[in-house]
Amino acid sequence: MPSSSSAPTTPPPAEETTAAAAAGGFRLTEPSFLESLMPKKETGVDRFLAAHPEYDGRGSLIAIFDSGVDPAAAGLQKTSDGKPKILDVIDCTGSGDVDTSKVVKADADGAIVGASGARLSVNPSWKNPSQEWRVGCKLVYELFTDTLISRLKKERKRKWDEENQEAISRALNQLNEFEKKHSKPDDAKLKKAQEDLQNRLDCLRKQADGYDDRGPVIDVVVWHDGDVWRVAVDTQGLEDKKDSGKLADFVPLTNYRIERKFGIFSKLDACSFVANVYDDGNLVSIVTDCSPHATHVAGIAAAFHPEEPLLNGIAPGAQLISCRIGDTRLGSMETGTGLVRALIAAVEHKCDLINMSYGEPALLPDYGRFIDIVNEVVDKHRIIFISSAGNNGPALNTVGAPGGTSSSIIGIGAYVSPAMAAGAHCVVQPPSEGMEYTWSSRGPTADGDLGVSISAPGGAVAPVPTWTLQSRMLMNGTSMSSPSACGGVALLVSAMKAEGIPVSPYTVRKAIENTASSISDAPEEKLTTGHGLLQVDRAYEYARQAKKLPLVSYRISISQVGKSIPKLRGIYLRGSNSCQQTSEWTVQLNPKFHDDASNLEQLVPFEECLQLHSTDSSVINIPEYILLTNNGRSFKAPWRGPIFRVPITIIKPIALSGEPPILLLSKLYFKSGHIERRFINVPIGASWAEVTMRTSAFDTPRRFFLDTVQMCPLKRPIKWESVVTFSSPSIKNFSFPVEGGLTLELSIAQFWSSGNASHEPTCVDFEIVFHGIFIDQKVIALDGSESPMRIVARSLLASERLVPVATLNKIKIPYRPVDSNFCPLPTSRDRLPSGKQIIALTLTYKFKLEDGAEVKPHLPLLNNRIYDNKFESQFYRISDSNKCVYSSGDVYPSYVKLPKGEYTLQLYIRHENVQILEKLKQLVLFIERKLEKKDCIQLSFYSEPDGPITGNAAFKSSVLVPGEPEAFYVGPPSREKLPKGAPPGSVLVGSITYGIVSSFNKKDEQHAPASYSILCIIPPSKVDDTKEKGVSVETEKSISERLNDEVRDTKIKFLSGLKQDNEDNKSAWTELVASLKSEYPKYTPLLAKILECVHQESTSDDKISHHKEVIVAADEVVDSIDKEQLAKLLVLKPDPEDEESQKTKKKMEETRDQLADALYQKGLALAEIESLKPDESTEASAKDVFEENYKELIKWVDAKSTKYGTLTVLRERRCGRCGTALKVLNDMIQEDSEQPKKKLYDLKIQLIEEIGWAHVSAYEKQWMHVRFPPSLPPF
Repeated sequence: MPSSSSAPTTPPPAEETTAAAAAGGFRLTEPSFLESLMPKKETGVDRFLAAHPEYDGRGSLIAIFDSGVDPAAAGLQKTSDGKPKILDVIDCTGSGDVDTSKVVKADADGAIVGASGARLSVNPSWKNPSQEWRVGCKLVYELFTDTLISRLKKERKRKWDEENQEAISRALNQLNEFEKKHSKPDDAKLKKAQEDLQNRLDCLRKQADGYDDRGPVIDVVVWHDGDVWRVAVDTQGLEDKKDSGKLADFVPLTNYRIERKFGIFSKLDACSFVANVYDDGNLVSIVTDCSPHATHVAGIAAAFHPEEPLLNGIAPGAQLISCRIGDTRLGSMETGTGLVRALIAAVEHKCDLINMSYGEPALLPDYGRFIDIVNEVVDKHRIIFISSAGNNGPALNTVGAPGGTSSSIIGIGAYVSPAMAAGAHCVVQPPSEGMEYTWSSRGPTADGDLGVSISAPGGAVAPVPTWTLQSRMLMNGTSMSSPSACGGVALLVSAMKAEGIPVSPYTVRKAIENTASSISDAPEEKLTTGHGLLQVDRAYEYARQAKKLPLVSYRISISQVGKSIPKLRGIYLRGSNSCQQTSEWTVQLNPKFHDDASNLEQLVPFEECLQLHSTDSSVINIPEYILLTNNGRSFKAPWRGPIFRVPITIIKPIALSGEPPILLLSKLYFKSGHIERRFINVPIGASWAEVTMRTSAFDTPRRFFLDTVQMCPLKRPIKWESVVTFSSPSIKNFSFPVEGGLTLELSIAQFWSSGNASHEPTCVDFEIVFHGIFIDQKVIALDGSESPMRIVARSLLASERLVPVATLNKIKIPYRPVDSNFCPLPTSRDRLPSGKQIIALTLTYKFKLEDGAEVKPHLPLLNNRIYDNKFESQFYRISDSNKCVYSSGDVYPSYVKLPKGEYTLQLYIRHENVQILEKLKQLVLFIERKLEKKDCIQLSFYSEPDGPITGNAAFKSSVLVPGEPEAFYVGPPSREKLPKGAPPGSVLVGSITYGIVSSFNKKDEQHAPASYSILCIIPPSKVDDTKEKGVSVETEKSISERLNDEVRDTKIKFLSGLKQDNEDNKSAWTELVASLKSEYPKYTPLLAKILECVHQESTSDDKISHHKEVIVAADEVVDSIDKEQLAKLLVLKPDPEDEESQKTKKKMEETRDQLADALYQKGLALAEIESLKPDESTEASAKDVFEENYKELIKWVDAKSTKYGTLTVLRERRCGRCGTALKVLNDMIQEDSEQPKKKLYDLKIQLIEEIGWAHVSAYEKQWMHVRFPPSLPPF
C-alpha cells in the first residue's frame, strides 16, 4: 500500500516567517519558500542543473508503479523540451476492465441498445466499416476513489433531496386536500384511499431515510474505424443537465499511447480517464487513478511548470509512463497481477527507471515471484528500480518489501531539512539540522542486508488529480523520497546518455551510494539513512570517472561456518548468545554482469584486485585482499569507494533481573526527532510487558512514537506500536505481548516536528516490567470429544494471578473446488518479458448460508503474502445467484456481511507454469464466519477431568508461585451451544488468555494482552432417533400399500423432471398427466405437482394461453381439497404424545400450503391476463373472480407475507392504490432475509413510475445494475 500523509499547503504569513527567523535563525524568503515546497538543494539537484541545464532528465523514461497518474494534472502535459510528458497510461490491475464482447448493430434510426439496456444513438460521423458495435457497461463508482465518491454522493444527495422534498410536499398536499373533503370517512373505499395517500407520503420519507447512492452506470461502446479501435462512453447518469453526456456527443478515444488523449466523465466529478482496448475489442480498460498518490509521486519526479520553475519536479525533462498497480476494488492495494503487468509494460516501453512508492511487510526478504521478475528486468533489461523503504519506523528491522528487502531494488529513506520544515510543513521553529523523518523505516533486513540504500527529501508540494479540485498539495512519506531520488537518478541518466556513458543499474547504484552525504554520526546511522543523502552532482562526477569500468555488480552470499541455514546478504547478530562468542562466516563474492554481456569482450577479460577493509578491526577480522580473475587492475583507485559491502549488525541486549524483571530508564531528555533505543533480552517465560511512561519539564504538547520489535525465524517481526500525545506532564500505561527468549528493541521517539516551538526538552522516566504465564501448548486444540484438555501453567518470573478466559467466536468451514479451469491469458499485457504467456487457474467454490452472517475466505497457502510468494497473483470474488458481487479480495481477505442464500466464490491464480498450477486444482478454502455475540461460546475450566460431565470442580483463578506448575482443564463446548448446520470437520476458533495486567486495579481488571489460539473440531451430529419412530407408523400399512405409495410418489417425482420444450415432449407430458389423473383422481399432491410444472413451463409465446393453463391447474388443486374438513382439522390441537395425530396435523398443514399456493398462482395468472389485455374492458365477473380468489386466499394465510404478498400488491394496484401496494411490497422486501428477487424490484419500479416519482425510479434503476448485473465482471 502507499504510505503517505497529505495536506493542502499555503505560504506562511510574513509575520510568522519573521518570528521563526528571529527564534531559530532560519529565514525564508518567497523564492526559498517555493524552493522548500519541491526540495532540490538538499540533494545537489540545484547545483547540478545550474551547471548542466540541458541534463534535466531529457532522454530518460520513468515508469511510475503506483495508483495511476492523472494525465490532466498540472505540470504533467509537456517536458521542458516540448515533448509529451506521459507516453502511456495503463491500468495493470484489471479493476477498470469492461467486457465488450457483446456485438450489436444499429437500427434504422442509428441507435443501438447498450449493455445497460439503454437505447443509445451513435454519431453518424463515426467511421465504422463493419457496422458492428461492441457494448459493455460499468458502475462508474467502481472507477472512482472513496474521496471522490464521498464528494459526489453529497452533491447528488443534495439534488435528490430537493426533488424528493418536492414530491413529499405534493403528497402532503394531496393528503390534506383529501382530509378536508372527507374529514371523517366512513366508507371503506374512502378509508382505503386515505390510507393509500398516507402510504405514499410514508414511502417517500422512508426512501429518503434509506437513500444509498451506488452511482450511475456508464455505457461503453467500442468499434474499429478501419485503422484503430475507438471507444465512446455515455455518461448521462453523471450529468446535471438533460441531454448532456450523450454517447453521440462523446469525442472518441483510442489507446492512450497512440494519440495521448483522455476524457472527463463530467464537470461534476472533474475526473479524467483513459481508454485502452485489448483482445480484439472484446475488452476495454477504463483507466482512472485510485488515489492522488501517483500523480503526486509523478510530479515530484518530473513535473514541468514553465510559469513557476521553482515548483518543477526534480527532472522536468523526463518522460513518464503510468502503470497503475493499485486496485480500486481493494481501495488502492496493489495486486500481484498489477505488479507483473507493470513490469511487462516497463520492459515493452524500454524504460530507464522504475519508481515504486508502494510496499508491504514480508515474511522472507529478497524472495518471491515478483522479485524473480524484477531481477530479470534489472539484470537483463538494465532498468534502474527505485522504491520506498517504508513508513514503519522508528524501530529497526521495519523496512518493507520490495523497496527495503530486495537486492535489485534501491530502497529510499525519508529525510527532512530545516527548509522543508519551515516551508512545506510550516513549522514555527524548524530544527537546526536535517534529520530522517521519525516514521521512516529502518534496516536491517532479517537476513542482514542494510535495507535502506540512500535517503532523499520525504516531503513535497506536488500536483494532484483534477478531481481533487486543487492543483497541488503537501504529502510526506518514503513515497515522496523515492520519486525525489528517482528524479535525481533520471538527471544522472540524462547526463550519461548525452555523454555516451553506458547506463547500468550496477554503476548508477555505486555512484549514488558512494557519493551520498552522511546525515548523522549515530551508531545506527547506516540502518537509518542508508549510505546517506543523495548528492546528484557528486554522483555525476563519479559516473564520468567510472565511464570505462566494467558494468558489474558484486553479489555476496554469506553463511555461518557449521550451519546449513539459507544464504544471507549480511551478518546480523541479535540474540544474547550470538554476540557473546566468536563466530566464523564465509562470504562468497560473485561478479554479476548483465545478461546480454559478451563472453569474449566483457566476461573473459574481467579481473579486479580488491583491498578489503573492516570498519572496526577490534570486532571483525577479515583478509586483506581478494583477486577476481584476469586483466590485473590496479589497487590505486580510492575514488571508487567501496566496490561491495558486507553489512554487519551486532546488537548486545540488556539482561534483566528481579522478580519480576524490570528495566528503569530515568531522566531521558528528548528534543524534536530524538530517539532512544534499548535492546532487551526478554526473559524466557515472559509473555507480556507492562510499561509506565512519565513525562515532565515541558511547556507545549509533545508527541511520542513508541515501537517494539522482536525478530522470529520465518515469521514477520512481532511489532507493537503506539503514538501518544502528552498535553501536559502526566503518566500513561501500556501493555503489549512479547515472546520470551528473543531480543526486544524498545524505541522511544519524540516526533520530528513535536515541541519545535519550545526550548525546553521533554524529561521522560520509562519503566518496563515483564510478566508471563508459560503454557506448554501455544495452541489449544479440542478434538470434538467430551474429554477436556489438560493445561499446565507456570510462572517463571514472579508470582502471577492465573485467570484463564477462553472464547470461541468464529467457525471455519472447509470447502473443495466444484470446478477448475485453466486459461492462457489472451492479451499482450500478460506476456512476460521472457516471451512466456501467463496462465490463469480459476477455482470455483460453492457455499450456503442458512442465515445472514459476516464471513471471510481464508486460503492458508496463499494469504498474507504478496511479495514473498512464488505465485504471482491471487484474487477472489464472492457473488450470489444474481451475479451481484458482494466482495473482492486478494492476499488480505476481509469480512463481508452476506444475507441468507447460496454463494459462489471464484479464486483466480496466475502463473506461467501450468504444472505448478495443477497442484492447486483441489486447493482447500476455509469460509470463516463470525458468530453473533449471543452465539459466542465461553468455555469453562475445571480442576478435575470429569468436571465437564459432573458440572463440579470449576476452576476460576489461582496464584502461580515462580517455578511451580499448576494444571487445570478446559472443557469442550456443550452440544447445545454448537452452531446449527455446521458440518462435521468444521473448526470453532477463538482465543484464550491466562493472566491479568497488574497495573490495573481489581475493579477494572484487564486481561493480559498475550492471547493464544484455541480451536475445537465440530464432531458428527447425534443420530436422529425420530426416524425409527416414523417407521413404526409406516409398518401399520401392508407391504402392498406401501409399495403402491412408493410407486405413486416415484411417478409424481418423475413427472417434474420431464421437459416440455417442443411439441412432442409437450404431447407426451400431457398424456402422462392425463394417465396419472385417471390413476390417482383428486390426489392433491399430484395436482399440486402438475400446477408447479405448468407454472414453471413459461416458454410459450402465447402468454395468455399459458396463464389460462395455470388457472385450470390451480382450480383442480382447489377442487380436490375438502376445505371445510381441512379447516376443522387445522383448528384442532394435536396431542403431543400421540404420534398419529402429530402426523395428521403435519399432513393438513401441507394440504393447506398446497391450497394457498394454488390460489396464489391463480391470482397471479388472472392479474397477468388483465395486464396483457389493457385495451379490453374487463368484465365485472372477471374482477369478481380475482377478488373472490383473493378473499379465499386470505382465509388460509397472511396474504401480506413474503411468500404471498405479491398478490396483495397486484390487488392494491388493480384498485388504483399504488401507495398501499408499494408499502406492502417494501415490507416484503425488507422482511425477506434472502438474496434480492428481481421480479419484486421490477414490480417496485413499475409502481413508482405509475405514481410518477421520476427521481425515485431513476434511483431504483441504478440499484438494479448493482443487484442484478448482466454478467460477472472480468478478473
